[in-house]
Amino acid sequence: MSDDAVYAPKYVRIMEALRRRIKDGTYPVGEPIPSEAMLGREFGASRPTVVRALNEMQLLGELQREHGRGTFVKAPPSSRASDSSRPGLAVLDRQETSASVRVLEVDRRPAPNSVAMLLGLAESAPVHLRRYVGLYESIASELVSLWAPLDVARAAGLDQEGPLAVPVRELLTAGTKERLTRVDERLRARRPTDQERESLSLAEGEPVLSVLGSVVDSSGRAVLVVDLVLPGSLHVLEDSFPL
Repeated sequence: MSDDAVYAPKYVRIMEALRRRIKDGTYPVGEPIPSEAMLGREFGASRPTVVRALNEMQLLGELQREHGRGTFVKAPPSSRASDSSRPGLAVLDRQETSASVRVLEVDRRPAPNSVAMLLGLAESAPVHLRRYVGLYESIASELVSLWAPLDVARAAGLDQEGPLAVPVRELLTAGTKERLTRVDERLRARRPTDQERESLSLAEGEPVLSVLGSVVDSSGRAVLVVDLVLPGSLHVLEDSFPL
């Protein structure tokens, strides 16, 4: 440890130690780090000092703190990662408002075959559907359909009418007591249905990008299907990845 590090504030020294352990694989991505009490004993620090270090790292996107469950290592973002390259993930972390969404439907529906397969259910099994139009500067920019098993929807509060003040990721984690670990997405370009054309106010002949994603929790269960329909004239999906 350098002389400068020795005289750094204790919460900074805790952050540096945790970063070294994350980098060398001592604390793998997605796994919990030691509790606040354990870190306090190790570093001879008070609880407020440990909490400050963990909160700072959460704000920087290095850790994810979950009430009642602990603190987990987050995967580092790619150098150019953005919501535009991961539309299903963006839906999970969105805080809905009356200005950003127009809720169309909150009800029980038979699962379409594609949704039933992703959720591991029989075709036409009853599931919960939450559908809304996402708005950007009052323009309909996406049609979002969230399909969830009935028990998950009830536990997470996805059956609420109106915009959800808490992001879907947090509702699912709190309701099911499991962390969300993966989103698998499938993207294709196609012609819109009549309902999609009307909901998104599409011009005649305008294509859409369809994103169908399944959200899997730490138990391996698919707890949500995100069905996104994006007007082709309004969206560009881009990504960056190592070779």
